[in-house]
Amino acid sequence: MGPEAMWEYRGQKRPPFAEAPGPGQESVWDYPRPPRLVADARRVEVRAGGATIARSARAVRVLETASPPTFYLPPEDVDRTLLVPAPGRSVCEWKGAARYWALAHAPEEGAVAWSYPDPVPAFAALRDHLAFYPGRVECYVAGERVRPQAGRFYGGWITRELAGPFKGEPGTERW
Repeated sequence: MGPEAMWEYRGQKRPPFAEAPGPGQESVWDYPRPPRLVADARRVEVRAGGATIARSARAVRVLETASPPTFYLPPEDVDRTLLVPAPGRSVCEWKGAARYWALAHAPEEGAVAWSYPDPVPAFAALRDHLAFYPGRVECYVAGERVRPQAGRFYGGWITRELAGPFKGEPGTERW
């Protein structure tokens, strides 16, 4: 069975268990599969240990069915002196091969970010942009502290503008 065979919901209709979005909210169940890229001009900040790793008003949100958005920040808005390459590789079925990044002062703590140095053509806009795990560093959107998506692998950013439930929570393996 291919990865799409288990996905009944791909943004065309919400499942019966989806939360209804309130005023000013969007449902992650309205996001498409394959994902869509959306420019976001809100102030995004990433911090760790009192240092600002990234600050941008030029983020790209990746919107994918059932997941909170992942924010990708342009490389010129990231202080790369605070990051070092981290071991590990993975391949996204949509974006291609990822590379991982750790904090320069604590590389032994593992990856806090990832990027796509050579994404597939449909996601070329993400080339070298960095996405950060909000469960491993402090992430903010328009001053709101982001909550991390459940599951060690996922990097979605949960803000109060979202209605779920979200992939990664217990019992969501087959969404």
